[in-house]
Amino acid sequence: MGPKNCKLVFMLFVLLLQASLPVPVICGDDDENNLLQGLNSYRSSLQLPPLTKNKQAGCLADELADEIEDRPCVPTVAANAIPGGAGTQFEDYPKLLRKCNINPNTTANAIILPVCVSKLVPTLVLTNYTRTGYARYVNDSRFTGVGLGSEDDWMVVVLTTSSPAGSLASDAVDVVYGLTNYFLPLVAGLFLV
Repeated sequence: MGPKNCKLVFMLFVLLLQASLPVPVICGDDDENNLLQGLNSYRSSLQLPPLTKNKQAGCLADELADEIEDRPCVPTVAANAIPGGAGTQFEDYPKLLRKCNINPNTTANAIILPVCVSKLVPTLVLTNYTRTGYARYVNDSRFTGVGLGSEDDWMVVVLTTSSPAGSLASDAVDVVYGLTNYFLPLVAGLFLV
């Protein structure tokens, strides 16, 4: 066996060895994924369509969970829902909307549902969304999208609608305006040359 064949056999051996070793699975979103699965199972039992992940709602839920993580956690039955258009309970709400590229005009019909459960015990978190006042929102077929975020003992669910007033759509109008503001003079300048 020549040196080239030995290298090839050795590389194949290393590849086979790597394939047989257990690979650790790192899932930072287990709490959110478990809750989403539970919420969708619950909605399915009510013959409602499943909630689908909404990118902007997910961003907002993460940011809101970060903001409230240091608040005292007094495990209670779910607190009051917060309309998406009235984020006054959160200090940096307008800043968070900008950070998540959400047009404020698309938040009126969205809803924010924060809960605090010690160690985010999955069954207790799900119960806070399905067996309390929050259930009326989870049961509502108008809500089609969801974003989830968790920090420490806090879970935040943001429900969105498919209507423009509750979709948490990105601020595309500002992007188009910005592009025309910067590129139109450039294009006009090119024609003058």
